[in-house]
Amino acid sequence: MNTPLAGKRILITQASEFMGPTLCEMLAEQGATLIASHESLAPVDAAARVVVAAGHIDILIANLAIGAPTTLALEVEEPEWREVFATLVDPLPRLARAVLPAMLERRAGKILVMGSASALRGMKRCSTYSAARGAQLAWVQALGVEVASQQVQVNAVAQVFVENPTYYPPSLQANPKFQERLSREVPLGRLVGAREDGAFVAYLCSDAANCFVGQVFPMAGGWVTR
Repeated sequence: MNTPLAGKRILITQASEFMGPTLCEMLAEQGATLIASHESLAPVDAAARVVVAAGHIDILIANLAIGAPTTLALEVEEPEWREVFATLVDPLPRLARAVLPAMLERRAGKILVMGSASALRGMKRCSTYSAARGAQLAWVQALGVEVASQQVQVNAVAQVFVENPTYYPPSLQANPKFQERLSREVPLGRLVGAREDGAFVAYLCSDAANCFVGQVFPMAGGWVTR
């Protein structure tokens, strides 16, 4: 059995949401020891608490999710903006402060952010969510070049139209109008499978992917570049 992640301890946040379930399953199949956190990271002290509880961490997967608001930009009010940024953006520097010192000391480690391609193309009624997801990607690019010389890799997968229980539940997938949208907007003509996405994440977690620095990898069935 091919186990390229044998011996790696991987912490996945919000493990029951977004890509968490599939990643836990697939990374374990490749030999990793998974620490699945289900705790909300919105409280200021939560990130440090989760990292301390996890113990030794080789790879942190920041899998952060929130239901995407569909408010018109001019109607976005302060509570919506603050809640989305508190969920998707604010935990990132807190996680980094908690996990990076040990990685930098041993000159080895990875942080991978599960982000969204909504930050790479304009989407109507998506200003709050896209702004927060864009902030994630900018953070990844900056931190990635900052720590690369110390042999720590920070990258992101920017995805949309990827099968997952948070944004594309079975009820939505069964909707004929959604299927028509897929055929019209996504060159692939279908959702990217969760395990297809997971296989790419597993590669990024492996030593074979140690060359990537602050990279944002679109995973969107061609939607980003069409």
